Amino acid sequence: MLNKTYCSAVYGIEACTITVEVVVSTGLHYYIVGLPDNAVKESLRRIESAITSCQLHMPRQKIVVNLAPADIRKEGSSYDLSIAIGILASSGQLTNELLEQYLILGELSLDGSIKPIRGVLPIALQALNDGFKGIILPQQNAQEAAIVAGIDVIAVENLTEVVQFLNNSKSIPPTKVDIQSLFHTETNKYDVDFADVRGQENIKRALEIAAAGGHNVILIGPPGAGKTMLAKRLPTVLPPLNMIESLETTKIHSVSGNLKAKDALLTIRPFRSPHHTISDVAMVGGGSNPQPGEISLSHHGVLFLDELPEFKRSVLEVMRQPLESRSITISRAKLTIDYPASFMLIAAMNPCPCGYFNHPEKECICGSNTVQRYLSKISGPLLDRIDLHVEVTPVLFDELSASDSSENSLTVRNRVIQTRLIQKQRFESYPDVHCNAHMSTKLTRDICQIGEPQKKLLKTAIDRLNLSARAYDRILKVARTIADMENSPTIENHHLAEAIQYRNLDRETWGGKF
Repeated sequence: MLNKTYCSAVYGIEACTITVEVVVSTGLHYYIVGLPDNAVKESLRRIESAITSCQLHMPRQKIVVNLAPADIRKEGSSYDLSIAIGILASSGQLTNELLEQYLILGELSLDGSIKPIRGVLPIALQALNDGFKGIILPQQNAQEAAIVAGIDVIAVENLTEVVQFLNNSKSIPPTKVDIQSLFHTETNKYDVDFADVRGQENIKRALEIAAAGGHNVILIGPPGAGKTMLAKRLPTVLPPLNMIESLETTKIHSVSGNLKAKDALLTIRPFRSPHHTISDVAMVGGGSNPQPGEISLSHHGVLFLDELPEFKRSVLEVMRQPLESRSITISRAKLTIDYPASFMLIAAMNPCPCGYFNHPEKECICGSNTVQRYLSKISGPLLDRIDLHVEVTPVLFDELSASDSSENSLTVRNRVIQTRLIQKQRFESYPDVHCNAHMSTKLTRDICQIGEPQKKLLKTAIDRLNLSARAYDRILKVARTIADMENSPTIENHHLAEAIQYRNLDRETWGGKF
Protein backbone atom coordinates (compact mmCIF):
# COMPACT_ATOMS: atom_id res chain seq x y z
CA MET A 1 0.00 0.00 0.00
CA LEU A 2 1.41 3.38 -1.07
CA ASN A 3 1.19 6.32 1.30
CA LYS A 4 2.49 9.84 0.89
CA THR A 5 3.65 12.26 3.56
CA TYR A 6 5.18 15.66 3.05
CA CYS A 7 8.23 17.37 4.50
CA SER A 8 10.59 20.08 3.30
CA ALA A 9 14.22 20.73 2.35
CA VAL A 10 16.01 24.06 2.66
CA TYR A 11 18.37 25.31 -0.05
CA GLY A 12 19.95 28.67 0.69
CA ILE A 13 17.23 30.51 2.59
CA GLU A 14 14.35 29.11 0.55
CA ALA A 15 12.46 25.84 1.14
CA CYS A 16 11.27 23.16 -1.26
CA THR A 17 8.44 20.73 -0.45
CA ILE A 18 9.51 17.07 -0.52
CA THR A 19 7.05 14.21 -1.05
CA VAL A 20 7.87 11.07 0.96
CA GLU A 21 6.42 8.01 -0.78
CA VAL A 22 6.40 4.81 1.29
CA VAL A 23 5.48 1.29 0.18
CA VAL A 24 5.44 -1.72 2.53
CA SER A 25 5.34 -5.01 0.62
CA THR A 26 6.55 -8.61 0.71
CA GLY A 27 10.24 -8.95 1.40
CA LEU A 28 12.84 -8.19 4.05
CA HIS A 29 14.90 -5.22 2.90
CA TYR A 30 14.77 -1.47 3.44
CA TYR A 31 15.43 0.84 0.51
CA ILE A 32 15.56 4.63 0.47
CA VAL A 33 15.97 6.43 -2.85
CA GLY A 34 15.86 10.02 -4.06
CA LEU A 35 19.47 11.19 -3.56
CA PRO A 36 19.65 10.81 0.25
CA ASP A 37 22.86 11.64 2.12
CA ASN A 38 24.27 9.47 4.92
CA ALA A 39 22.17 11.14 7.61
CA VAL A 40 19.00 10.23 5.68
CA LYS A 41 20.20 6.70 4.94
CA GLU A 42 20.85 6.12 8.65
CA SER A 43 17.30 7.15 9.51
CA LEU A 44 16.06 3.53 9.52
CA ARG A 45 17.88 2.72 12.77
CA ARG A 46 16.49 5.81 14.49
CA ILE A 47 13.00 5.19 13.11
CA GLU A 48 12.95 1.51 14.06
CA SER A 49 14.03 2.21 17.64
CA ALA A 50 11.60 5.14 18.00
CA ILE A 51 8.63 3.13 16.72
CA THR A 52 9.44 0.23 19.04
CA SER A 53 9.97 2.54 22.05
CA CYS A 54 6.50 4.06 21.50
CA GLN A 55 4.84 0.62 21.66
CA LEU A 56 4.10 0.62 17.92
CA HIS A 57 4.90 -2.10 15.37
CA MET A 58 7.84 -1.83 12.99
CA PRO A 59 6.97 -3.90 9.89
CA ARG A 60 9.40 -6.76 9.19
CA GLN A 61 8.77 -6.52 5.47
CA LYS A 62 10.21 -4.86 2.41
CA ILE A 63 10.03 -1.07 2.84
CA VAL A 64 10.73 1.28 -0.04
CA VAL A 65 10.97 5.03 0.62
CA ASN A 66 11.22 7.52 -2.24
CA LEU A 67 12.02 11.19 -1.60
CA ALA A 68 10.64 13.19 -4.50
CA PRO A 69 11.69 15.11 -6.51
CA ALA A 70 14.46 12.55 -6.89
CA ASP A 71 16.95 14.89 -8.58
CA ILE A 72 17.38 17.12 -5.51
CA ARG A 73 19.89 16.00 -2.88
CA LYS A 74 18.33 15.39 0.56
CA GLU A 75 20.50 16.20 3.58
CA GLY A 76 20.05 16.10 7.32
CA SER A 77 17.81 14.32 9.78
CA SER A 78 14.61 16.38 9.48
CA TYR A 79 13.02 13.65 7.29
CA ASP A 80 12.91 11.09 10.14
CA LEU A 81 9.42 11.90 11.40
CA SER A 82 7.83 12.09 7.96
CA ILE A 83 9.33 8.72 6.94
CA ALA A 84 8.23 7.11 10.22
CA ILE A 85 4.66 8.34 9.75
CA GLY A 86 4.68 7.06 6.16
CA ILE A 87 5.78 3.59 7.37
CA LEU A 88 3.09 3.52 10.08
CA ALA A 89 0.41 4.62 7.60
CA SER A 90 1.48 2.04 5.02
CA SER A 91 1.37 -0.69 7.66
CA GLY A 92 -2.16 0.34 8.69
CA GLN A 93 -1.33 1.73 12.14
CA LEU A 94 -2.77 5.18 11.49
CA THR A 95 -5.28 6.73 9.12
CA ASN A 96 -4.09 8.76 6.17
CA GLU A 97 -6.96 11.26 6.10
CA LEU A 98 -4.85 14.17 7.43
CA LEU A 99 -1.54 13.33 5.76
CA GLU A 100 -2.18 15.52 2.72
CA GLN A 101 -2.95 18.54 4.90
CA TYR A 102 0.26 18.76 6.93
CA LEU A 103 3.99 19.05 6.49
CA ILE A 104 5.66 16.70 8.99
CA LEU A 105 9.20 17.43 10.17
CA GLY A 106 11.53 16.41 12.97
CA GLU A 107 14.53 14.33 13.97
CA LEU A 108 13.68 11.20 15.96
CA SER A 109 15.57 10.07 19.04
CA LEU A 110 15.85 6.38 19.85
CA ASP A 111 13.24 6.76 22.59
CA GLY A 112 10.68 8.35 20.23
CA SER A 113 11.16 11.95 21.33
CA ILE A 114 11.50 14.59 18.62
CA LYS A 115 14.50 16.90 18.36
CA PRO A 116 14.49 20.40 16.83
CA ILE A 117 15.61 21.09 13.27
CA ARG A 118 16.98 24.02 11.27
CA GLY A 119 15.28 26.31 8.79
CA VAL A 120 11.75 26.18 10.19
CA LEU A 121 10.77 29.73 9.20
CA PRO A 122 11.39 29.34 5.43
CA ILE A 123 9.72 25.93 5.64
CA ALA A 124 6.59 27.42 7.25
CA LEU A 125 6.47 30.18 4.63
CA GLN A 126 6.74 27.61 1.83
CA ALA A 127 4.04 25.45 3.44
CA LEU A 128 1.70 28.44 3.42
CA ASN A 129 2.48 29.15 -0.25
CA ASP A 130 1.88 25.50 -1.17
CA GLY A 131 -1.57 25.50 0.46
CA PHE A 132 -0.97 23.18 3.41
CA LYS A 133 -3.33 23.50 6.37
CA GLY A 134 -0.56 23.17 8.90
CA ILE A 135 2.83 21.89 9.90
CA ILE A 136 3.69 19.25 12.51
CA LEU A 137 7.09 19.87 14.05
CA PRO A 138 9.14 19.71 17.29
CA GLN A 139 8.02 21.70 20.31
CA GLN A 140 11.27 23.74 20.33
CA ASN A 141 10.60 25.07 16.81
CA ALA A 142 6.95 25.99 17.35
CA GLN A 143 7.43 29.67 18.28
CA GLU A 144 9.55 30.27 15.19
CA ALA A 145 7.04 28.69 12.80
CA ALA A 146 4.05 30.35 14.48
CA ILE A 147 5.08 33.82 13.31
CA VAL A 148 3.75 32.81 9.88
CA ALA A 149 0.07 33.72 9.95
CA GLY A 150 -2.46 31.53 8.14
CA ILE A 151 -1.02 28.11 8.96
CA ASP A 152 -1.64 25.79 11.95
CA VAL A 153 1.54 24.97 13.86
CA ILE A 154 1.15 21.66 15.72
CA ALA A 155 3.94 21.30 18.27
CA VAL A 156 4.74 17.75 19.38
CA GLU A 157 7.25 16.21 21.77
CA ASN A 158 7.28 12.55 20.69
CA LEU A 159 6.14 10.13 18.01
CA THR A 160 3.16 8.92 20.07
CA GLU A 161 1.62 12.41 20.08
CA VAL A 162 1.90 12.62 16.28
CA VAL A 163 0.17 9.26 15.81
CA GLN A 164 -2.61 10.19 18.24
CA PHE A 165 -3.13 13.55 16.51
CA LEU A 166 -3.30 12.00 13.02
CA ASN A 167 -5.68 9.29 14.29
CA ASN A 168 -7.93 12.03 15.75
CA SER A 169 -7.56 10.51 19.23
CA LYS A 170 -5.81 13.58 20.64
CA SER A 171 -6.45 17.26 20.01
CA ILE A 172 -3.40 19.53 19.95
CA PRO A 173 -4.21 23.26 19.77
CA PRO A 174 -2.09 25.22 17.27
CA THR A 175 0.70 27.35 18.72
CA LYS A 176 -0.03 31.09 18.51
CA VAL A 177 2.33 34.05 18.67
CA ASP A 178 1.28 37.70 18.98
CA ILE A 179 3.65 39.06 16.35
CA GLN A 180 2.78 42.73 16.70
CA SER A 181 3.16 42.71 20.46
CA LEU A 182 6.42 40.76 20.27
CA PHE A 183 7.81 42.96 17.53
CA HIS A 184 7.03 46.32 19.12
CA THR A 185 8.09 45.43 22.67
CA GLU A 186 11.45 43.90 21.77
CA THR A 187 12.79 46.24 19.06
CA ASN A 188 14.64 48.61 21.40
CA LYS A 189 16.13 46.14 23.90
CA TYR A 190 19.88 46.74 23.90
CA ASP A 191 22.29 46.16 26.75
CA VAL A 192 24.58 49.03 25.71
CA ASP A 193 24.05 52.72 25.02
CA PHE A 194 25.95 55.65 23.53
CA ALA A 195 25.57 57.40 26.88
CA ASP A 196 28.10 54.92 28.30
CA VAL A 197 30.87 56.48 26.20
CA ARG A 198 32.62 59.49 27.71
CA GLY A 199 34.06 62.03 25.32
CA GLN A 200 34.76 60.97 21.72
CA GLU A 201 32.09 63.34 20.41
CA ASN A 202 33.73 63.51 16.98
CA ILE A 203 33.67 59.72 16.71
CA LYS A 204 30.02 59.62 17.74
CA ARG A 205 29.32 62.19 15.05
CA ALA A 206 31.03 59.99 12.46
CA LEU A 207 29.07 56.92 13.56
CA GLU A 208 25.82 58.90 13.42
CA ILE A 209 26.64 59.87 9.83
CA ALA A 210 27.41 56.23 9.05
CA ALA A 211 24.12 55.07 10.56
CA ALA A 212 22.15 57.79 8.78
CA GLY A 213 23.48 56.83 5.35
CA GLY A 214 24.31 53.13 5.82
CA HIS A 215 28.03 53.81 5.28
CA ASN A 216 30.95 51.52 6.11
CA VAL A 217 33.44 52.78 8.74
CA ILE A 218 36.99 52.04 9.84
CA LEU A 219 38.20 53.27 13.22
CA ILE A 220 41.96 53.65 13.58
CA GLY A 221 43.65 54.51 16.85
CA PRO A 222 45.82 53.30 19.74
CA PRO A 223 44.82 50.53 22.17
CA GLY A 224 42.29 51.58 24.79
CA ALA A 225 40.95 54.56 22.84
CA GLY A 226 37.43 53.08 22.78
CA LYS A 227 37.18 51.69 19.23
CA THR A 228 35.47 48.43 20.23
CA MET A 229 33.23 50.15 22.77
CA LEU A 230 31.99 52.58 20.12
CA ALA A 231 31.52 49.87 17.49
CA LYS A 232 29.36 47.73 19.77
CA ARG A 233 26.98 50.66 20.22
CA LEU A 234 26.45 51.33 16.51
CA PRO A 235 23.38 49.02 16.24
CA THR A 236 21.66 51.01 19.00
CA VAL A 237 21.45 54.11 16.78
CA LEU A 238 20.35 52.32 13.60
CA PRO A 239 16.64 52.49 12.70
CA PRO A 240 14.58 49.59 14.13
CA LEU A 241 14.02 46.59 11.89
CA ASN A 242 10.75 46.63 10.00
CA MET A 243 8.74 43.42 9.67
CA ILE A 244 10.13 42.49 6.23
CA GLU A 245 13.74 43.01 7.36
CA SER A 246 13.06 41.05 10.54
CA LEU A 247 11.67 38.07 8.61
CA GLU A 248 14.61 38.07 6.17
CA THR A 249 17.13 38.17 9.03
CA THR A 250 15.30 35.49 11.01
CA LYS A 251 15.25 33.16 7.98
CA ILE A 252 19.04 33.32 7.68
CA HIS A 253 19.62 32.65 11.37
CA SER A 254 17.04 29.85 11.27
CA VAL A 255 18.80 28.12 8.37
CA SER A 256 22.19 28.42 10.09
CA GLY A 257 20.83 26.95 13.34
CA ASN A 258 21.65 30.07 15.38
CA LEU A 259 18.06 30.85 16.36
CA LYS A 260 17.27 30.01 19.97
CA ALA A 261 14.00 28.26 20.85
CA LYS A 262 12.73 31.30 22.78
CA ASP A 263 13.41 33.67 19.86
CA ALA A 264 10.44 33.44 17.52
CA LEU A 265 11.59 36.52 15.63
CA LEU A 266 14.78 38.57 15.55
CA THR A 267 13.68 42.05 16.52
CA ILE A 268 17.03 43.82 16.89
CA ARG A 269 19.71 44.25 14.26
CA PRO A 270 22.39 41.54 14.38
CA PHE A 271 25.90 42.44 15.48
CA ARG A 272 28.52 39.90 14.40
CA SER A 273 32.13 40.07 15.54
CA PRO A 274 34.14 37.13 14.15
CA HIS A 275 37.67 36.40 15.40
CA HIS A 276 40.53 37.29 13.09
CA THR A 277 41.39 33.59 12.62
CA ILE A 278 38.17 33.08 10.63
CA SER A 279 38.42 31.25 7.29
CA ASP A 280 37.24 32.45 3.88
CA VAL A 281 34.31 30.01 3.85
CA ALA A 282 33.19 30.94 7.37
CA MET A 283 33.18 34.60 6.37
CA VAL A 284 31.23 34.44 3.09
CA GLY A 285 29.47 31.08 3.46
CA GLY A 286 29.73 27.75 1.68
CA GLY A 287 31.06 24.33 2.59
CA SER A 288 30.15 20.87 1.28
CA ASN A 289 26.67 21.49 2.66
CA PRO A 290 26.46 25.26 2.02
CA GLN A 291 25.62 27.41 5.04
CA PRO A 292 25.41 31.21 5.45
CA GLY A 293 28.65 32.95 6.44
CA GLU A 294 29.23 35.86 8.79
CA ILE A 295 28.42 38.43 6.11
CA SER A 296 24.95 36.89 5.66
CA LEU A 297 24.38 36.48 9.41
CA SER A 298 25.04 40.25 9.57
CA HIS A 299 22.29 40.94 7.01
CA HIS A 300 20.42 44.15 7.97
CA GLY A 301 22.90 44.57 10.82
CA VAL A 302 26.56 45.25 11.59
CA LEU A 303 29.68 43.19 10.84
CA PHE A 304 32.50 44.26 13.17
CA LEU A 305 36.07 43.28 12.29
CA ASP A 306 38.37 44.10 15.20
CA GLU A 307 42.14 44.18 14.59
CA LEU A 308 41.55 44.36 10.84
CA PRO A 309 45.18 43.87 9.70
CA GLU A 310 45.32 40.57 11.61
CA PHE A 311 42.70 38.98 9.33
CA LYS A 312 44.06 36.87 6.49
CA ARG A 313 44.37 38.83 3.28
CA SER A 314 42.19 36.33 1.42
CA VAL A 315 39.38 36.73 3.98
CA LEU A 316 39.32 40.48 3.49
CA GLU A 317 39.51 40.28 -0.28
CA VAL A 318 36.53 37.92 -0.63
CA MET A 319 34.38 40.59 1.00
CA ARG A 320 35.01 43.13 -1.74
CA GLN A 321 32.29 41.90 -4.10
CA PRO A 322 29.59 41.43 -1.40
CA LEU A 323 30.26 44.96 -0.12
CA GLU A 324 29.23 46.25 -3.54
CA SER A 325 26.43 43.85 -4.53
CA ARG A 326 25.01 43.23 -0.99
CA SER A 327 24.66 39.51 -1.78
CA ILE A 328 26.89 36.48 -2.16
CA THR A 329 26.56 33.63 -4.65
CA ILE A 330 27.88 30.22 -3.55
CA SER A 331 28.48 28.06 -6.62
CA ARG A 332 29.05 24.32 -6.46
CA ALA A 333 29.05 21.63 -9.16
CA LYS A 334 25.43 20.63 -8.51
CA LEU A 335 23.85 23.80 -7.14
CA THR A 336 24.12 27.55 -6.86
CA ILE A 337 22.82 29.38 -3.79
CA ASP A 338 22.34 33.11 -3.26
CA TYR A 339 22.57 34.51 0.26
CA PRO A 340 21.69 38.14 1.04
CA ALA A 341 24.50 40.16 2.62
CA SER A 342 23.35 43.75 3.06
CA PHE A 343 25.38 44.74 6.10
CA MET A 344 27.26 47.71 7.50
CA LEU A 345 30.96 47.03 7.91
CA ILE A 346 32.71 48.62 10.86
CA ALA A 347 36.38 47.80 11.28
CA ALA A 348 38.91 48.76 13.93
CA MET A 349 42.68 48.69 13.81
CA ASN A 350 45.82 50.03 15.45
CA PRO A 351 47.87 52.42 13.31
CA CYS A 352 51.00 50.26 13.65
CA PRO A 353 52.19 47.06 15.37
CA CYS A 354 53.00 48.83 18.64
CA GLY A 355 49.79 50.84 18.42
CA TYR A 356 51.16 54.35 19.00
CA PHE A 357 51.86 55.78 15.55
CA ASN A 358 50.49 59.37 15.45
CA HIS A 359 49.77 59.18 19.20
CA PRO A 360 49.68 62.67 20.79
CA GLU A 361 51.77 61.64 23.82
CA LYS A 362 53.39 58.19 23.50
CA GLU A 363 56.23 57.53 21.10
CA CYS A 364 55.95 54.91 18.38
CA ILE A 365 58.82 52.39 18.34
CA CYS A 366 58.03 51.13 14.84
CA GLY A 367 60.07 52.25 11.86
CA SER A 368 58.42 53.88 8.85
CA ASN A 369 58.82 50.70 6.80
CA THR A 370 57.19 48.67 9.57
CA VAL A 371 54.21 51.03 9.65
CA GLN A 372 54.00 50.86 5.86
CA ARG A 373 53.98 47.05 5.84
CA TYR A 374 51.37 46.94 8.60
CA LEU A 375 48.99 49.29 6.83
CA SER A 376 49.61 47.56 3.50
CA LYS A 377 47.91 44.44 4.85
CA ILE A 378 44.65 46.22 3.93
CA SER A 379 44.36 46.59 0.19
CA GLY A 380 43.49 49.86 -1.50
CA PRO A 381 40.38 48.41 -3.20
CA LEU A 382 38.99 47.34 0.17
CA LEU A 383 39.69 50.75 1.72
CA ASP A 384 37.96 52.42 -1.21
CA ARG A 385 34.81 50.52 -0.28
CA ILE A 386 34.90 51.97 3.25
CA ASP A 387 33.31 55.41 3.25
CA LEU A 388 34.57 56.85 6.53
CA HIS A 389 38.14 56.54 7.85
CA VAL A 390 38.04 57.92 11.38
CA GLU A 391 40.99 58.52 13.71
CA VAL A 392 40.21 57.69 17.33
CA THR A 393 42.37 59.47 19.92
CA PRO A 394 42.63 58.61 23.63
CA VAL A 395 40.07 60.17 25.96
CA LEU A 396 41.42 62.79 28.36
CA PHE A 397 41.02 62.27 32.10
CA ASP A 398 38.78 65.34 32.43
CA GLU A 399 36.33 63.84 29.96
CA LEU A 400 36.41 60.45 31.66
CA SER A 401 35.72 61.93 35.10
CA ALA A 402 33.12 64.47 33.95
CA SER A 403 29.75 64.15 35.68
CA ASP A 404 27.79 65.39 32.68
CA SER A 405 25.85 62.63 30.96
CA SER A 406 26.41 62.01 27.26
CA GLU A 407 23.70 61.93 24.60
CA ASN A 408 21.92 58.57 24.70
CA SER A 409 21.35 56.22 21.79
CA LEU A 410 17.60 56.91 21.55
CA THR A 411 18.18 60.61 20.89
CA VAL A 412 20.72 59.85 18.18
CA ARG A 413 18.51 57.13 16.71
CA ASN A 414 15.59 59.55 16.34
CA ARG A 415 17.77 61.86 14.24
CA VAL A 416 18.97 58.91 12.17
CA ILE A 417 15.37 57.83 11.54
CA GLN A 418 14.46 61.31 10.30
CA THR A 419 17.42 61.29 7.92
CA ARG A 420 16.50 57.84 6.63
CA LEU A 421 12.94 59.04 5.95
CA ILE A 422 14.36 61.70 3.61
CA GLN A 423 16.31 59.00 1.77
CA LYS A 424 13.29 56.71 1.67
CA GLN A 425 11.29 59.37 -0.15
CA ARG A 426 14.21 60.07 -2.50
CA PHE A 427 14.59 56.43 -3.52
CA GLU A 428 10.90 55.47 -3.76
CA SER A 429 11.29 54.61 -7.44
CA TYR A 430 14.46 52.54 -6.80
CA PRO A 431 13.42 49.31 -5.03
CA ASP A 432 17.01 48.09 -4.48
CA VAL A 433 18.25 51.37 -2.97
CA HIS A 434 17.34 52.08 0.64
CA CYS A 435 19.96 54.60 1.75
CA ASN A 436 22.69 56.81 0.29
CA ALA A 437 25.39 54.16 0.64
CA HIS A 438 23.47 51.87 -1.75
CA MET A 439 23.54 54.30 -4.68
CA SER A 440 25.18 53.14 -7.90
CA THR A 441 27.76 55.31 -9.66
CA LYS A 442 25.19 56.62 -12.15
CA LEU A 443 22.65 57.34 -9.43
CA THR A 444 25.32 59.07 -7.34
CA ARG A 445 26.09 61.47 -10.19
CA ASP A 446 22.36 62.18 -10.66
CA ILE A 447 21.53 62.68 -6.98
CA CYS A 448 24.75 64.23 -5.66
CA GLN A 449 25.14 67.10 -8.09
CA ILE A 450 27.39 69.94 -6.89
CA GLY A 451 28.15 73.48 -8.01
CA GLU A 452 31.41 74.98 -9.26
CA PRO A 453 32.72 76.03 -5.80
CA GLN A 454 32.15 72.48 -4.52
CA LYS A 455 33.84 70.99 -7.61
CA LYS A 456 36.95 73.11 -7.01
CA LEU A 457 37.09 72.02 -3.37
CA LEU A 458 36.70 68.38 -4.30
CA LYS A 459 39.28 68.64 -7.11
CA THR A 460 41.83 70.08 -4.70
CA ALA A 461 41.22 67.26 -2.20
CA ILE A 462 41.46 64.55 -4.87
CA ASP A 463 44.70 65.98 -6.27
CA ARG A 464 46.33 66.24 -2.85
CA LEU A 465 45.14 62.86 -1.55
CA ASN A 466 45.40 61.06 -4.91
CA LEU A 467 41.95 59.52 -4.46
CA SER A 468 40.45 56.89 -6.77
CA ALA A 469 37.19 57.25 -8.70
CA ARG A 470 35.49 55.02 -6.14
CA ALA A 471 36.69 57.26 -3.29
CA TYR A 472 35.29 60.23 -5.23
CA ASP A 473 31.85 58.61 -5.21
CA ARG A 474 32.17 57.75 -1.52
CA ILE A 475 32.87 61.37 -0.61
CA LEU A 476 29.81 62.50 -2.56
CA LYS A 477 27.60 59.91 -0.84
CA VAL A 478 28.81 60.88 2.63
CA ALA A 479 28.38 64.57 1.82
CA ARG A 480 24.83 63.85 0.65
CA THR A 481 24.12 62.13 3.97
CA ILE A 482 25.51 65.07 5.96
CA ALA A 483 23.31 67.41 3.91
CA ASP A 484 20.30 65.18 4.61
CA MET A 485 21.01 65.37 8.34
CA GLU A 486 20.68 69.15 8.04
CA ASN A 487 17.67 68.77 5.73
CA SER A 488 19.60 70.65 3.05
CA PRO A 489 18.42 70.14 -0.56
CA THR A 490 21.94 70.78 -1.93
CA ILE A 491 25.45 69.74 -0.99
CA GLU A 492 27.34 72.74 0.35
CA ASN A 493 31.05 73.36 0.92
CA HIS A 494 30.98 72.44 4.62
CA HIS A 495 29.21 69.16 3.82
CA LEU A 496 31.97 68.23 1.38
CA ALA A 497 34.72 69.41 3.71
CA GLU A 498 33.43 67.20 6.53
CA ALA A 499 33.11 64.22 4.18
CA ILE A 500 36.69 64.72 2.91
CA GLN A 501 38.11 64.76 6.44
CA TYR A 502 36.78 61.22 6.91
CA ARG A 503 39.39 59.89 4.47
CA ASN A 504 42.23 59.75 7.02
CA LEU A 505 43.91 56.68 5.58
CA ASP A 506 44.36 58.42 2.23
CA ARG A 507 46.67 61.03 3.75
CA GLU A 508 50.44 61.10 3.54
CA THR A 509 50.70 61.11 7.35
CA TRP A 510 49.42 57.53 7.38
CA GLY A 511 52.42 56.07 5.61
CA GLY A 512 51.66 56.85 1.97
CA LYS A 513 49.48 55.06 -0.51
CA PHE A 514 48.90 51.31 -0.37
